[in-house]
Amino acid sequence: MSESRPNVDPAELDKFNRIAEHWWDPHGDSRPLHEINPLRLSFIRSHARIEGVDCVDVGCGGGILAEGLARAGARVTGIDMAADALAVARDHARQEGLEIDYHQQTAEAFADRHPGEYPVVTCMELLEHVPDPQAVVSACARLAAPGGRVFFSTLNRNPKSFLFAIVGAEHVLRLLPRGTHSYARFIRPHELAGWMRGAGLELEAITGLTYSPVTRRYRLTRNTDVNYLVAARRPAGEG
Repeated sequence: MSESRPNVDPAELDKFNRIAEHWWDPHGDSRPLHEINPLRLSFIRSHARIEGVDCVDVGCGGGILAEGLARAGARVTGIDMAADALAVARDHARQEGLEIDYHQQTAEAFADRHPGEYPVVTCMELLEHVPDPQAVVSACARLAAPGGRVFFSTLNRNPKSFLFAIVGAEHVLRLLPRGTHSYARFIRPHELAGWMRGAGLELEAITGLTYSPVTRRYRLTRNTDVNYLVAARRPAGEG
């Protein structure tokens, strides 16, 4: 998509701007993000060094992952198109004494200005909320430095994911507000892998993320039927 038609869905922006003021409430609408954040950080740190490293968090929202990366020693830039969420992210980082550079830009526009600058690129829970997720994957690949790592997380598309992520999480357990996800935008792992290959990325690892309604805990697992995380690498020989 061209900059005259940015890769954003206005309804999605409205959705996340509406919950922005409660982003840092660990018992509010963003509770799942708070609970999975240690697992996301663990996955990232198992595949990349982040201490003292420049990282960009694409689709940073209110800054939960960005702050986690910053606390782990990374120099963090966060980008998002939801203005209210970014305002919350900036205010919270300031209150916590964290230096995080936030920008209201699409991944594509930011990649045009900063190609190959980031040894670590994260893009968590964003792909299923944009009209053209493949373009975001390509932009993340362009942002990555040669030899750098790129991390994605999203939702698989199958009957089980519909049952668990929409019926269960949004309607039965009420872990998320109703309408948070659209099943048609869920992405099968082989689709994401194909987009990454097309963007010049090498798949390194894929891990599932599951939730137990009994223990009320999330954990990383081999089961990628619903939520999953991916680690990829930009070949070092590219410049």
